[in-house]
Amino acid sequence: MTKHQQRVKEVEDFFNNKDTVLGFRKLLDSAMDTQDMDIYKEAIALTDWKEQHPGFTEEFIERSKTLLKKIEKVHVEEYPVERPILKAENIQKSYGANRFSLGPVSMEIRKGQVYGLVGENGNGKTTLLRILAKEISFNKGNLDYLFKVEPKNEYDLRTKLVYIPQRTAKWYGSLKDNLKFVLANYGVSPEENETRTLMMIARLGLWNYKHLKWSELSSGYKMRFELARTLLRKPEMLLLDEPLANLDVLAQQIILEDLKSIANSVNHPIALILSSQQLYEVEKVSDKVIFLKNGQYKDNSEQDEAVEDDLIIEMDTSASREELLEVFQNFKLQRLNYNGGMYVAYFDPETGFHEVMTALGNAKTNMVYIRNISSSTRRFFVN
Repeated sequence: MTKHQQRVKEVEDFFNNKDTVLGFRKLLDSAMDTQDMDIYKEAIALTDWKEQHPGFTEEFIERSKTLLKKIEKVHVEEYPVERPILKAENIQKSYGANRFSLGPVSMEIRKGQVYGLVGENGNGKTTLLRILAKEISFNKGNLDYLFKVEPKNEYDLRTKLVYIPQRTAKWYGSLKDNLKFVLANYGVSPEENETRTLMMIARLGLWNYKHLKWSELSSGYKMRFELARTLLRKPEMLLLDEPLANLDVLAQQIILEDLKSIANSVNHPIALILSSQQLYEVEKVSDKVIFLKNGQYKDNSEQDEAVEDDLIIEMDTSASREELLEVFQNFKLQRLNYNGGMYVAYFDPETGFHEVMTALGNAKTNMVYIRNISSSTRRFFVN
């Protein structure tokens, strides 16, 4: 089964289980993979019908499945994602004596992968993104871009390599017209321009906002329109600086899932690097998480020398330290720290998370929150 067929099967499963919200977004992903303008037009028509008939769930599912069968028959060329498109070796950036210094940073970036960049403010996230985007220079190291087709000039490079800062410039005029203007710059014919623009608007959940102006949008929808404008250019690599800022928790989860799905396109995958302070949300969708502290690089595949392979559990509980120590008296507890309103317990590597959960349950300990952070970059924050 090809990757395209797998994605189609996944969409079918969503609709069979009547999960129409996520199912429809993934249906549009599969439609976009075909690069077939007739499929695009049917998907656009279905989007418009859906918005005009919000209560017709069963008919919507049937219409979606009919389109899905047509999508399944289209041959989709799969893009090879094995080779990296960026290699950074010992990148360092300093701002003079006794001032901030980044690095050394070494990494390989591949298409179809999501890389989360986390760390507290002032630890180098934006600096690293801007270096990778060729916005600023670096002092030492090597940075190589290995795109399948070498950029002809700086303009072509900026098409393949796109950086979106946390604060984007204001748009003027109709949002839809702005998006069409992007494709017009690439010589796309008027009919195809209209189709591709409407398809991207549909995919990013902007159908009911396409005729609005910038000032009429919330922060979340402004970010979505900025993404739509960028994705129409078909970038090879996309760097996002704090795309989750000013979004509520639900909006954060939706936009991250959308970005993950779009990055995993069958015929045009994207290498996606996004910085954020929303650690857990980013970890859920990232293939690799990069942690920066005081400009120093770590990632979630590395072990912290101080804790080796310990089981590390973070807890929010009304229980006292003494009560927790009593619960854990039969375990090889290395230490119990209280950090920012949370307890962080370090256990011997032989201890199982399920055993700790059982002990807490048997003691009827009141737990507000508990999480195994042994392989999370959260362990670097709390250690």
